Amino acid sequence: MTKISVIIPTLNEESHIEDAIKNLDFADEILIIDSFSTDKTIEIAKKFNVKIIKREFDDFSSQKNFAIDQAKHPWIYILDADERVTKKVKKEILKAVKKPKDKVGFYVKRSFYFAGKHIKYGGCQRDKVVRLFLKEYCRYEGVVHETIKTKGDLGFFKHKIEHYSYKSLDHYIAKMNQYGELRAKEYFNNGKQINYFFHISIKPLVRFFIHFIVRFGFLDGFQGYLFARCQAYGVYVRYIKLWLLKNQNSN
Repeated sequence: MTKISVIIPTLNEESHIEDAIKNLDFADEILIIDSFSTDKTIEIAKKFNVKIIKREFDDFSSQKNFAIDQAKHPWIYILDADERVTKKVKKEILKAVKKPKDKVGFYVKRSFYFAGKHIKYGGCQRDKVVRLFLKEYCRYEGVVHETIKTKGDLGFFKHKIEHYSYKSLDHYIAKMNQYGELRAKEYFNNGKQINYFFHISIKPLVRFFIHFIVRFGFLDGFQGYLFARCQAYGVYVRYIKLWLLKNQNSN
């Protein structure tokens, strides 16, 4: 019951995939679930002892749940390609699967890096995700920023993994656009009603204020300002795309 399958969802992660896999010497199986990358992601991954499954992307939860069903082992560690498992977290992972103490999964905190700087504020100081869990008791739900639904208690790791989400401004904006489009579709399918003036004009400003002022993003300097602006842009995009969806379907 102590074996671990690591799952890495990928789409055009050639700049990350090698470093991500190199840190996984604790894994008994590494499974790449790829959304038909067009760069060298798969070519690089094949240099390692990994299993590669290609699946058309529909949403984050479906992609991960599909991969979980393909995994051989009871413990699952979900790794985004832009994350790095540190030595201290590796020790906590191995200790957790040997002695879970009635926990079915574990949260891990992340150190976030943006535009070459470790972002300590702006909400990143509270960033944590469930990464290690028993597949028998846990499934993903939600289209964007998916969450784990568990049948049991979750524990917490003391140490942090590293998160290098930012490759370039174009890459980050493209990611915000993808998240915005998925969130807009989710809102549309759920029949969400919005006040367009508030949600498109005011809510992005509120999001910027929260990240930059309320959550002390200004202490991270210019990168903190850029990060807050990107978060505000993500809010703006989701509601613009929702407006477009509603407009197209009303004609």
